[in-house]
Amino acid sequence: MARIVFDLDGTLIDSAPDIHATANAVLAEDGHAPISLEQARGFVGNGVAVFIEKMRAVRDIPASAQDRLKSRFMARYDDALSLTRPYPAVPEALSALKQRGHRLGICTNKPAGPAKAVLSHLRLDGHFDTVIGGDTMPLHKPDPAPLHAAFAALGTGAAIYVGDSEVDAETARRAALPLLLFTEGYRKTSVEELPHAASFSDFSTLAGLIEDVIAGLGRAGPAGELTG
Repeated sequence: MARIVFDLDGTLIDSAPDIHATANAVLAEDGHAPISLEQARGFVGNGVAVFIEKMRAVRDIPASAQDRLKSRFMARYDDALSLTRPYPAVPEALSALKQRGHRLGICTNKPAGPAKAVLSHLRLDGHFDTVIGGDTMPLHKPDPAPLHAAFAALGTGAAIYVGDSEVDAETARRAALPLLLFTEGYRKTSVEELPHAASFSDFSTLAGLIEDVIAGLGRAGPAGELTG
C-alpha cells in the first residue's frame, strides 16, 4: 500500500472565499479598500506571511504594517470556515483510498491550527494520520523538508504527493517524488509547464490514478520504490 500526502488549499478544499473575507476584514479594520476574490486566490500558496506581503503590495501598505496585519489575520483564521468547501468527490475519494489500505497525510503551507480546524469542520480529519502545517517546522514548502516529514510519519511504502500549484510542483521536484496535479485549484501556470507524473480534474478518478502510479513504481523496480 502507498503513502499519499495531499496539499490542502486549492487541492482538497476551496478555501479562497474564506481567506478573501478574512483579508478584507483585516483591510477594512485598517481603513483600506478590499481585494478581489481572484486576487486572494492568486496570493494563496506560500503561507500567511507571503499572503499578507502580496495583499499589502496591491494596496500600497508599508512594510511596517506587516506584523500587525498578519497578527489580525491569524486571530480570525481558525474561525474562517463558513465559506470553505471540499472540491467535488473529495470525501468519497479519501474514503476509497483509506478502504484500499493507503495511509494519508497533509502537507500544507496553511498554519497547522487553521488546517486542523477546517479539516475537522468539514469532517475530513479522520482520513489523515498526520498534518504538517506551514508553521510545524522552521521551513515550509517548496523546501522539501515538511513533505519528507509527512511521509516519514506515515511509515514505509511508495510515496505519492497530490497538489495543485507551482509551489507543489517545485516541492515534489525538490523531494524527487511523483506529483499528481489537480488542475482545478489555484495554479497560475499552464499544466504543461509544471512537472508532474499525471494530472486530473475529477477526484472520482483519483483512486484509479493512484493505482496506475503505484504499478508504474513497481515496474521501476527497487529504485522506483520511493520512500520519501
